[in-house]
Amino acid sequence: MPDIDPKHQRSDSAGSSNLAETLLERALFGSRWMLAPFYIGLVASMLALLVQFGREMLHLFAHMTSAEAMPGAGQLSSEAQTTIYVLSLIDIVLMANLVLMVILSGYENSVSRLNVVSEDRPSWLGKLDASGLKQKVFNSIVAISAIQLLRVFLQAGQVTEKELWASGAIHMVFVISALCLAVSDRLSSGAKKAG
Repeated sequence: MPDIDPKHQRSDSAGSSNLAETLLERALFGSRWMLAPFYIGLVASMLALLVQFGREMLHLFAHMTSAEAMPGAGQLSSEAQTTIYVLSLIDIVLMANLVLMVILSGYENSVSRLNVVSEDRPSWLGKLDASGLKQKVFNSIVAISAIQLLRVFLQAGQVTEKELWASGAIHMVFVISALCLAVSDRLSSGAKKAG
């Protein structure tokens, strides 16, 4: 029976270990493509936002072309109602911008670089990391929350005082959360520069 060199035996096991490790790493790295359907789903959600935007535009045009009746008790003035419709449109646009930012940045940061050469390529594309994306998401949420709060205040005669306070409190939670995230990111980036 021939003698087996221990060095040769170790290199065979190391080679099979390296092969297993390489295959595992390739599988893990390739799993990032499982995120692609999520981004496609977010594109579909933008279509839903587009439909909602169209509905709000129809409501606005219907309001603008209807005979202006004097508001009675508990009714909004024509200006307030127009403002609410416009705020709804702005709200939807901000949400669509947020979804687009998440789609493009998330895809580029987690799945694959976007190989799009165009003059109208957004300036932030390729420069927005996960931390910057979180900050933009929170800022957008605060802006959307502010629009919702303004909408509630414009309807002050139609909502209870409790609903007004609750809307204000929810908005402040978003503002404080965004500030905490900004401070955390600032401290984190300062620590990275110092290290």
